[in-house]
Amino acid sequence: MTVDERAARQVAEQARETRWQRPSFGKELFLGHFRIDLIHPHPSGTPEDRERGEAFLEKLRKFTESQIDNTVIERDAQIPDEVLKGLKDLGAFGMKIKPEYGGIGLTQVYYNKALMLVGSASPAIGAILSAHQSIGVPQPVAMFGSPEQKQEFLPRCAKGEITAFLLTEPDVGSDPARLGTTAVLDGDDYVLNGVKLWTTNGVVADLLVVMAQVPDRGITAFVVEADAEGITVENRNAFMGLRGLENGVTRFHNVRVPKKNVIGKEGAGLKIALATLNTGRLSLPALCAGSAKWCLKIAREWSTERIQWGLPVGRHEAIAGKIAYIAATAYALEAVLDLSSELADAGKHDIRIEAALAKLYASEKAWLVADELVQVRGGRGYETAESQAARGERGIAAEQVLRDLRINRIFEGSTEIMHLLIAREAVDAHLSVAGDIIDPDADRQRKMKAAAKAGGFYAKWLPTLVVGKGQSPAAYTEFGPLAKHLRFVERSARKLARQTFYAMSRWQGKMERKQRFLSRIVDIGAELFAISAACVRAAQDKNPNSQLLADAFAKQARVRVDELFEKLWKNTDDSDQVLAKQVMDGDYTWLEEGVIDASIPGAWIADSAHRESTATNVHRPTPR
Repeated sequence: MTVDERAARQVAEQARETRWQRPSFGKELFLGHFRIDLIHPHPSGTPEDRERGEAFLEKLRKFTESQIDNTVIERDAQIPDEVLKGLKDLGAFGMKIKPEYGGIGLTQVYYNKALMLVGSASPAIGAILSAHQSIGVPQPVAMFGSPEQKQEFLPRCAKGEITAFLLTEPDVGSDPARLGTTAVLDGDDYVLNGVKLWTTNGVVADLLVVMAQVPDRGITAFVVEADAEGITVENRNAFMGLRGLENGVTRFHNVRVPKKNVIGKEGAGLKIALATLNTGRLSLPALCAGSAKWCLKIAREWSTERIQWGLPVGRHEAIAGKIAYIAATAYALEAVLDLSSELADAGKHDIRIEAALAKLYASEKAWLVADELVQVRGGRGYETAESQAARGERGIAAEQVLRDLRINRIFEGSTEIMHLLIAREAVDAHLSVAGDIIDPDADRQRKMKAAAKAGGFYAKWLPTLVVGKGQSPAAYTEFGPLAKHLRFVERSARKLARQTFYAMSRWQGKMERKQRFLSRIVDIGAELFAISAACVRAAQDKNPNSQLLADAFAKQARVRVDELFEKLWKNTDDSDQVLAKQVMDGDYTWLEEGVIDASIPGAWIADSAHRESTATNVHRPTPR
């Protein structure tokens, strides 16, 4: 399916939520306004929410410690049926579903704590629970389903019927305009045809959320029974990490789906997917934060036990720096997670930017934390846990955590796509007032009207970026020693907004192609958000050790922010793009000589033509 760049962009824009009806800390931050009042005092749940959450965590901890063996899951590349059955009986597949539909009704905060707990025992189990409840049937049906759909599907999900989300196709990733799966109305049913790739939970799912093109109506979301005639799971995919992940390729051939199974309206599929991800994305930061906390535990214990040159290795500066980074980052990741989750639970904020920043930041930083742990462990970090145990040592799965975490930089929006998604929201105010100025299709009258509108906006906005509380030594003193970091955030937020304005003025409509510049803008915002979250958490903890951790993190993050500001304008972006074009044009194929390409022969992209499947169905129902 061929779709030009403009059409693809229009599809993405139409799926965006363009209104800002509730306040957003992240949005204001990118506009240069440090609205700490939106996140401090830190919102918190009710005593009833905490009691319900703690009671479930206690049950889940006992089950996790006694019934889950990560070594078995890693070795067999499959979660045992008895473990899945136990999780269903425990109610783990209904953690976020309201009690009126048979679920436990955990808040986002306690749902994330549960994922952190079980994910630390087995990342594969964390993934199956997360995919089921964060992007599978429960979340979109709870948000957009009809009363009848909620009554029909949510109790089934709460009892443990596993669900999956099917959007990606062999030739369609982050560009949904090219979606090839179709849904054609025929009487009271839609007839689905197409192929879906990387269907997490798809191999064992009972219910599916499927995105398909309805002719002349657009991408639409459907709830589909996984055992419907014409559905074939053609392959269970295998990956470098998450070996227990039940991820597959699913083909639809003339699959009939009742009209009543449309979620929301025809053509609203992408809007539903994006809205679902606003909170659904917080499950990945939970798993990342849990992994970072585990890495800290192992780094501390090992660096104390291992003696080299007369000292524990953690006392040597080279390793001490890594331990400090792991500890400070683990604290910040949990602070970002808790703050974003509390905002989601409170329901008074638009958290689309905060959730996206949390996903982006946690997936990148947790990967670096795990990499540092492998380095601290040395050769043992590269060795499997089973091999260590066979030699008589404690089996530490550092290399597995590194492999398992790597997917989070790709899952639910790759780092590159997250940068662009957040950047689009960050410059939304500019495009809202100056869109017609830079639109090549706008006529002279529209451009003049837009220019007048932009002039009024910038006349009011730009003066707010000159002076702020961050320049006053007395600002934020209620945060004690951490006040200096919040003053830094306030000054940097204004600087960030000024840099964004300069870039818009310089590049105008071409700015969307300055993707590396936009990525640095977003990364600066992410660091400022993380500093804010860490300081707010420390202020509420009222624990001297929390203050020290937040201070250490803020110091490290400030160095990164300064470097990112420097690289906004001093970089190799232009020359790198020239070189990349020459490489793609074949100018440097001589550099590839002297090696053997041992790749398995085959097409770069698998055939996804609409046809009946000839493969054996590897769909595997799980015990109920």
